[in-house]
Amino acid sequence: MAKKQPFVHLLLSECIGTALLLAVGLSIVILFAGKASPMISIFPRDGVRRIITGFLFGTTGCLITLSPVGKISGAHINPAVSLAFWLQGTMKTGAMLAYIVSQMIGAAIGSFLLLFWGSRGSTIDFGNTVPGSGGLLPAFTGESLTTAGLVITLFIFAGRKTLRAYTPYTLPFLYGIMVWLEAPFSGCSTNPARSFGPALISGVFTSYWLYWLAPMTGILLVTTVFRALKMHHKVKLHSARVSYHDSPTHENIRAMDEQNTIFH
Repeated sequence: MAKKQPFVHLLLSECIGTALLLAVGLSIVILFAGKASPMISIFPRDGVRRIITGFLFGTTGCLITLSPVGKISGAHINPAVSLAFWLQGTMKTGAMLAYIVSQMIGAAIGSFLLLFWGSRGSTIDFGNTVPGSGGLLPAFTGESLTTAGLVITLFIFAGRKTLRAYTPYTLPFLYGIMVWLEAPFSGCSTNPARSFGPALISGVFTSYWLYWLAPMTGILLVTTVFRALKMHHKVKLHSARVSYHDSPTHENIRAMDEQNTIFH
């Protein structure tokens, strides 16, 4: 059976994972969108750059989930994911709140590493997310729907024994599509910690409330629909984990489910 980890190790891993997501993922955003970036001349079409950026951002999340850090904490690296698991009853309130605090601290740490991009990073506020020219309603709707799409994907894959081990591999394709379609409206955050980091170092908190409220709306929508349709019979979440990557076998999955009783 997998060795039980002290809870502080889970929080430290969640902090490190979120820091890596921002430091690496937003460096990709700056590379493809920052002023005078060579990628703009290589890929002159905005839509193509968004697809590549989203795919690589999702790949970053995927690799973190597959890493030892992801294995320890379950790889939420997103307050919205922790809230979703909590609403589904697979995470205790104290653990959920501790995870969110760890994620926000990790976001702050990871975002300060973005300062090394200097003026190129500052031209896009280091990847900060703000509502697009369409205003608040399209941004709110877009963030709600993309977060709902993320949560639905995680629930379906993590809730099926035969799919759990493959959950991380959905992220590059999911974010490639979502960033391509939705980024012009809100920046396609789906993650309050991801939006917090660049807002902190740039000092631009324009409509930051939206990047909490809209994801929460999307989560509530998904969990309400799942309960109304009694989807728990088909999608059984036994643990608050995204990382089930050692093996898709039932024995290893069950061992990881039983690893951290704080979730149950």
